[in-house]
Amino acid sequence: MFKFLGRRSNEKIEFSLFTIPVLICVAIAFYIPFVMTIRYSLMEWNGISSNAKFVGFDNFIQIFSGDANFASASWFTVKYAVLYIVLVNVIAILLALLLNMKLKSTTWLRAAFFIPYILSLVIVGFIWKFIFMQGFESLGKSTGWAIFDLSWLGDPKLAFISILLVSIWQSVGFYLVIYIAGLQSIPDDLKEAAVVDGAGPIRRFFNITLPLLAPSITISVFMALTNSIKVFDVILSLTAGGPGGTTYSVAYDIYRTTFQDNMYGYGTAKAIILFVAVLIITIIQLTLFKRREVEA
Repeated sequence: MFKFLGRRSNEKIEFSLFTIPVLICVAIAFYIPFVMTIRYSLMEWNGISSNAKFVGFDNFIQIFSGDANFASASWFTVKYAVLYIVLVNVIAILLALLLNMKLKSTTWLRAAFFIPYILSLVIVGFIWKFIFMQGFESLGKSTGWAIFDLSWLGDPKLAFISILLVSIWQSVGFYLVIYIAGLQSIPDDLKEAAVVDGAGPIRRFFNITLPLLAPSITISVFMALTNSIKVFDVILSLTAGGPGGTTYSVAYDIYRTTFQDNMYGYGTAKAIILFVAVLIITIIQLTLFKRREVEA
């Protein structure tokens, strides 16, 4: 490139020419807004006025001392995250075991389970909202089953279950692909040796398959954890936080506080708390699961 410079200098210049634009874009898109968010979290601002009042840590003190909405949203998010992580991974592992068999319809079934993941959760939420409100009513009239006559979006407990079911239905295909890839990476020699030793299907699963799926489980639990803690779009389109605010997640509460109540400084303080919580939880999760991978 530059003939008068040495080879090592040319490599450094080329490396800089390719990486500096990327670093600038990342800084503009992520780091600068993040620093601004920290700054606004220390202020009382409505997001419109040019005058923002510095209040220090008052926003954080108010959140932890008397914000009932944030507390209930946090509890909802914790319940949702725990159930989502467990159910979506268990279902994905069971489906992966089934679809890893040599069946004629395996390819079509894999595609069928993965297609919902391609769709946006906002679109999926509106589709299922129509199903819960209109489709179930028609099914209830035609079948006479009482389950279709329940208020799936009007009852707080059923609304929570509805959000959980829709989220799992939409995303299970993604985790299914991860587990199928993990199952296909298990050496056949180990399976054959276990069969020769007389191990049954259940014993082979818990003693061979599950330990060797540890890397796939680590990735899947990590993705499920981060996605469930940040759940927002399915709630926005399916229940809009209802009934009576019982399905507010932390992310939805941040959106409502910031953009509906025009409390931009207070909302960004909640966002900082969510960021720190996600960071701490993911570090702990990855540390524990990576340790189990080594032991396995």
